[in-house]
Amino acid sequence: MNENLKTNTIYMLGIGGIGMSALARYFRRQGKEVSGYDHARTPLTMQLETEGMNVHYRDDPAYIPCDAGLVIYTPAIPSTNRELTYCREVDFVVRKRAEVLGMIAEDFDTLAVAGTHGKTTISSMIAHILHSSGTAVTAFIGGIMNNYDSNLLDDPESRFLVAEADEYDRSFHYLKPWIAVVSAVSADHLDIYGSEDALRRSFSGFIERIRPGGTLVVHEGVQHMFSLPQNTVTYGHGTGASLRISNVRVEGQRFHFELSDGHDTTSIRMLAPGRHNAENAAAAAAACLSAGMGMGAVKAGLESYRGVKRRFEYLIDEAGLVFIDDYAHHPEEIDACIATARALYPGKKITGVFQPHLYSRTRDLADGFARSLEALDELILLEIYPAREEPLPGVDAGMLLDRIGKLPKSICKKENLPAEIASRRPEVLITMGAGDIDQLTGSIRDKLLERK
Repeated sequence: MNENLKTNTIYMLGIGGIGMSALARYFRRQGKEVSGYDHARTPLTMQLETEGMNVHYRDDPAYIPCDAGLVIYTPAIPSTNRELTYCREVDFVVRKRAEVLGMIAEDFDTLAVAGTHGKTTISSMIAHILHSSGTAVTAFIGGIMNNYDSNLLDDPESRFLVAEADEYDRSFHYLKPWIAVVSAVSADHLDIYGSEDALRRSFSGFIERIRPGGTLVVHEGVQHMFSLPQNTVTYGHGTGASLRISNVRVEGQRFHFELSDGHDTTSIRMLAPGRHNAENAAAAAAACLSAGMGMGAVKAGLESYRGVKRRFEYLIDEAGLVFIDDYAHHPEEIDACIATARALYPGKKITGVFQPHLYSRTRDLADGFARSLEALDELILLEIYPAREEPLPGVDAGMLLDRIGKLPKSICKKENLPAEIASRRPEVLITMGAGDIDQLTGSIRDKLLERK
């Protein structure tokens, strides 16, 4: 075990983040004293409190335990945060979340999932396949798994660790995976990388960190970007893929498809909807097969997998009224979300609410967002959720709205959104975004049911 992890007292800045909270739960289950700061109370931070962690919501160094042996922070914490500044000035051991995850992973055979899309779904699929087969596994997931109502699986007997390998700020370079998955490489985080080429080079650096004898699982569409290691497994729809997807279809409101390894073909019936999830399932299957599992266990795990909260999550599913919430915050994710709704509800009017996430991403991908959102029948935009960024001149929801073609479209304030949506009587409603739009979905659901 890394020396920094032997302390009994851990303090976390941004403890309510989805990745940070999984770490907090992991350390708490080891019997350590865990406390931390976040800027707002949420259902997740309240759950952490019920699990025995002290969480406060005021940026004040007085809350920091003087005996904290390790301080962990997320990059979402601004450099101006008083507590982070204090911890650095008084020589606490301060480490980024990704660095701590890398420390933990040193003691496991790590299955690390990278990609600008699909990380959370693929990693949660892998974790569920392993766990449901009776295999001991520890997993840190960037979303709440519906099968377990948690973002953490923790088995003290585990040999395997499943983790998302986040490309933001090159965080995945702290991992040395046994099996690495690369699902997609699309323009994103250009505020960090500056160019798509620099982003690709960073993924190459991640692949180079696969330990000797390890395996790369890579989508057929991006394999040409990299120098592939000897043990490489490809997946996709092409005839040359090691694990091939075919005959993706909707039957009885469920997606079905076939997986073939060149010798045998297995039929899969998914509870998690979407053609993109057939590809995610193939990636998870390839990783689990590479880890020594059989196709029977893989099939059983995939068919019992119930998805992750905020990934095409049904909040209302009734005759005449469907309400879906999704984390989509990139044009390709929006494409997949809307395409899934079209496949499941042909002929229905689809109303979308989108909250752009980050000024820089909205600026860099504005044309892509506009083309993706034009696939809706009706659009409501919220203002940009800034997260860690300061405003950029000329970058706002109005700028994006002007680029979107001729469909009914408008900008709405968050406080007016539930009433505005209810007044439109949508048939199929999708809320999308990675900001705080999920904090509005309960009120939207209540208003829709009240109106219905």
